[in-house]
Amino acid sequence: MTVMKSFLGAAATLALCAGAALAEPALIYDLGGKFDKSFNEAAYNGAQRWADETGNSFRDIELQSEAQREQALRRFAEAGMNPVVTTGFSMSTPIANVAGDYPDTKFVTIDGYVDPEEHPNVKSILFSEHQGSYLVGMLAAMASDSGTVGFVGGMDIPLIRKFACGYAQGVKAVNPDATVIANMTGTTPAAWNDPVKGSELATAQISQGADVIFAAAGGTGLGVLQTAADEDILSIGVDSNQNYLHPGKVLTSMLKRVDVATYDAMTAGPDLETGVEVLGLAENGVGYALDDNNKDLITDEMKSAAEEAKQKIIDGEIEVHDYSSDDSCPALSF
Repeated sequence: MTVMKSFLGAAATLALCAGAALAEPALIYDLGGKFDKSFNEAAYNGAQRWADETGNSFRDIELQSEAQREQALRRFAEAGMNPVVTTGFSMSTPIANVAGDYPDTKFVTIDGYVDPEEHPNVKSILFSEHQGSYLVGMLAAMASDSGTVGFVGGMDIPLIRKFACGYAQGVKAVNPDATVIANMTGTTPAAWNDPVKGSELATAQISQGADVIFAAAGGTGLGVLQTAADEDILSIGVDSNQNYLHPGKVLTSMLKRVDVATYDAMTAGPDLETGVEVLGLAENGVGYALDDNNKDLITDEMKSAAEEAKQKIIDGEIEVHDYSSDDSCPALSF
């Protein structure tokens, strides 16, 4: 409760001096924590980059419960923060409930969707996760010796099935006979922050022959990456570049540029253009990570194949099925 109390105090102080200075932006992290080394931390990194480059400051809060979502939105708006940036699809409904009461405040939902006609002061930023996941699926199949790879998702929602489906398509594009084992961690938001469960799922998949496992599970994925390293198989990180967590053991990371989305929103400030924006391979919104930590794992052949597929996806020659378009996945059964 200390975080919330200090936040409320800061909000009250800022409310008194609203208009005395340029509006500061605010950032609300989804459940799982600011430093989850994944989705939320990517948003923080983007905000911090903005602060470092501009010399300005931003306010942020780590939610402790579902009930705080709408409360945090209202407190920041009342304090004059603009824009108010949020992470996670679960902020969509709270923003829709709040935005109309603060027409002069710009709200941003990263990974969520709010009808732009009903709420013209909201920007929804979405990603083509299936495209980036296709590329890391290809890399997984090329790195696998067993022909069996795994996927561990966080909360079982269409968004995470979108990751899994794109991944499976990439795997099958390289090896049509490959086996893809997919498990979700749970059906509540707690699934984003359960590394012990992530470890258990990884262990089970390894026992079934998986030698590469892609984790798209927020903080839960840290347990997957740790177990993969301990068991001497490869893992794939998500959202942020997680290659550094276990150098030489993380094949790559499926990058989702939440950091750039946050940075751009704060740079635009109150002049932010609202509406819906979708970031895919063509916009560098998704991709895969190459650095010194995985340079010995990604061969020139693997990189060439992934880059060729990337361009074909951008050009429309390869169409990666989007699970969220029809709740189906031709390459994987859930």
